[in-house]
Amino acid sequence: MGKAAELKKLLKEKKLIRIAGAHDGLSAKMVEKAGFDGVWASGLEISTSHAVPDANILTMTEFLQAAITMNDAVSIPVVADCDTGFGNSNNVIQMVRKYEAAGIAAVCIEDKHFPKVNSFVPGRQELAPISEFVGKIMAGRNAKQSEDFMIFARVEALIAGWGMQEALKRANAYADAGADGILIHSKSDKPDEILEFAKSWKGKAPLIVVPTTYSSITANELKKAGIKMAIYANQGMRAAIKAMEETLPQILKDGTTSKIEGRLASMKEVFELQGMTKMKESESRFLRTGKDKVTAIIPAAGDHLDEYSMKNIASDIPMAMLDVNGKPLLQRQVEVLNNSKVSDVVVIGGYKRDRINVDGVKVIDNPDYRSRGILDSIMRAEDSMNGRTLLIYSDILFDNVVLNRLLESGEDVTLLVDNTFSSKNYAQGKKADMVISDSPPQKGKRALNSSGAKKAVKIGARLDPKKAHYEFAGLILLSEKGAKAFKETYRRAKEKHSGKSFHEADSFDRADLNDILQEMIDSGQKVSCLETSSGWLEIHSFEDYKSACAQVK
Repeated sequence: MGKAAELKKLLKEKKLIRIAGAHDGLSAKMVEKAGFDGVWASGLEISTSHAVPDANILTMTEFLQAAITMNDAVSIPVVADCDTGFGNSNNVIQMVRKYEAAGIAAVCIEDKHFPKVNSFVPGRQELAPISEFVGKIMAGRNAKQSEDFMIFARVEALIAGWGMQEALKRANAYADAGADGILIHSKSDKPDEILEFAKSWKGKAPLIVVPTTYSSITANELKKAGIKMAIYANQGMRAAIKAMEETLPQILKDGTTSKIEGRLASMKEVFELQGMTKMKESESRFLRTGKDKVTAIIPAAGDHLDEYSMKNIASDIPMAMLDVNGKPLLQRQVEVLNNSKVSDVVVIGGYKRDRINVDGVKVIDNPDYRSRGILDSIMRAEDSMNGRTLLIYSDILFDNVVLNRLLESGEDVTLLVDNTFSSKNYAQGKKADMVISDSPPQKGKRALNSSGAKKAVKIGARLDPKKAHYEFAGLILLSEKGAKAFKETYRRAKEKHSGKSFHEADSFDRADLNDILQEMIDSGQKVSCLETSSGWLEIHSFEDYKSACAQVK
């Protein structure tokens, strides 16, 4: 049952619903811990927490975000104090859509002019015409998507001094317009006028009260009077303010906290409210150990302008930030990695570095990207290659099926290779990294693919397509031992080949990933091939780009 449905069910029961005010996740959690039926996302408390008057100073977005934070922190329903609806009927429509979509159980709007001022402040308390407020209620009802989501109407006639008959007239009009509850408000220090209103109320909507000034009335008395909901709207914050007023000066006066420690919550209580205990439990169940941790390194420094038929499309961004159906290519890579529990992602940026703005990645700058190759970019993240490491080209898309197969490899160096490779494509000028293994794939036959079953013998972009067995898919998994071997091979090669050609590269500085892999193979390091026939896409051309956009949702 959703929270809105839960609150609606409570309203139908023969009990007094009691909810208390809050302004953030912690105060909402304290309300729930105390045993209240729900949380009142108090306009007064939220405004006070920002140290501004309760007079529509804050925006709807700020009130909404506070309500969302509260709702996320608790399992009980949240009723949001939305003042006058933040404007006219159009604002109410937007408000209802946003609050309902956020999972808030109900909203409450009051029949005063926008901008309002807090009901307990002497002076201006201007009421809106009944017709205007009825229009707001109906607009809100038409905007909501679920019958469970509720809109409460707050009657301010007693606050404004317009009398009991005006209050009843307004309440009946609002109930007839479809309000799910009537909040009758009073600033009297006695409950008499609230009890008189309740006795006179014949409407179908349940009654809601806020016993702030008439604090002597009890829950039993409210229930007996026919009230369905009592909102203790600001007592929590007032208590917190009082406690801080007493505690903080005492610390300054005494020069120690020893005398006030007994009045403070323990750190254990703080951790419990934070959810620290649950987090530690989740860590023990789901978080990978240091040994199992995988770091993904994505070199994305090059401009690609000479290599791709994408000059006009991607000239102002790195290829990693190419929009693929509404999301940057890099964001799609990160989402797949995160879904496979790979959260440590390092990106090497160079060309248009300032345009790389995907959450969840660490970006390392490579200012020398124009004069150096991909291998140099990768080694700028050398400090991150301390355990299992994924090396991933920035211009490919891949899914979790093929990534998980790669992550399951027990080999030290595993290349993902595509066995649908056809030399015909490359005879037509297509560029790709090709792989020759110690035995060819079984074309046209069903076979079980197992990591480490075949070894790479040659890898490079200049191999004869007719002799190649696979296309390198741009993903490599290094074990902890493999990452160490990768770095050691790089250091030896740099010392030996610096200033010289290096495999297919004209100079070591401009070496590609293929070149260091070939060096590892030639040095006796086993480089395994994990075969796939699907699960990845490359974006080397405009045709590739169109194909990717057609396939990715």
